[in-house]
Amino acid sequence: MRTKVLRAGALSVRWEPRAAAVCAVLAALAAGAAVLVVGSGEFPISPPEVVSALIGQGDRATEFIVTTLRLPRAVTGLLAGLALGLSGAIFQSISRNPLGSPDIIGFTQGSATGALVQILVFGGGAVAVAVSSVAGAALTALGVYMVAYRRGGGVHGVRLVLIGVAAAAMLQALNSYLITRAELREAYEAAFWLTGSLNGRDWDQAVPLGIALAVLVPAALLLARPLGMGEMGDGAAQALGVAVQRTRLLLTIAGVGLVAAATAAAGPVPFVALAAPQLARRLTRRPGAQLLPAALTGAALLAASDLISLHLPVAMPVGVVTGVLGGAYLAWLLSTTARKGTT
Repeated sequence: MRTKVLRAGALSVRWEPRAAAVCAVLAALAAGAAVLVVGSGEFPISPPEVVSALIGQGDRATEFIVTTLRLPRAVTGLLAGLALGLSGAIFQSISRNPLGSPDIIGFTQGSATGALVQILVFGGGAVAVAVSSVAGAALTALGVYMVAYRRGGGVHGVRLVLIGVAAAAMLQALNSYLITRAELREAYEAAFWLTGSLNGRDWDQAVPLGIALAVLVPAALLLARPLGMGEMGDGAAQALGVAVQRTRLLLTIAGVGLVAAATAAAGPVPFVALAAPQLARRLTRRPGAQLLPAALTGAALLAASDLISLHLPVAMPVGVVTGVLGGAYLAWLLSTTARKGTT
């Protein structure tokens, strides 16, 4: 498939027909799943009725159910999935390792720890929880990178993953300890939140998440080209004029902000950040970081998982569904990686 390059002054934009088609299909799937999510519940609403209510042509009762009660959940799911998919693509590219996603290397757990400390210790509101979530993810990222960094050699992908896995295990233990020290009601709510859930989400979660993505997504996409060059190695990227360390720092800040915002809104939803970038690469059949396809894949995955959770015989948080699907995907990824290593 031919790649067209559009130039306007100093700006160069690559337009790849297959990637554009994949993005269009993924966006349509994510939007369709979100419409079905809005129509699901104790009072089912058909997709045409949902669309009519969204454009202001439904009856008053339907519009209230759609726009006030159910739409915030669907929007939060789409935005959280988009943030997780994009963050996963960033960190997998930086680490040059398919296991270098934020939920594997501890950043998601660090974000959850920050939020739990605010919820269980200080009793803060939504804004305080969001700030603490960002702080927890940032401190975890800083700690992991400081330990993984080697002077003159930068951060090696395998070393980053191994140290991140250790950090994730310690943070999970800390999260469990925080729950055991809480009152019974607070402990139950915190444990439920830690599974990753979209239940009860309203505009108080969706709007801040949307604002964060409005800033972080364009910033990450602008750095997509130097990020892809960085996968060739620091020396090659520097020879092509890429400021490797500065680019890596800016992308790390964007990735941490994305995963922290998603965690603050929906809890630590597992495996979306791990699976979405790899699925996006297979769909586009392109090497390197596929940031926009990965983001849309994450949105479609989380919306579809939420739809599945709403139609199971027993109600359960969306994080349980993504955990089951992601666990199966991780087992497949590890088995295929092991086979390639022995051939």
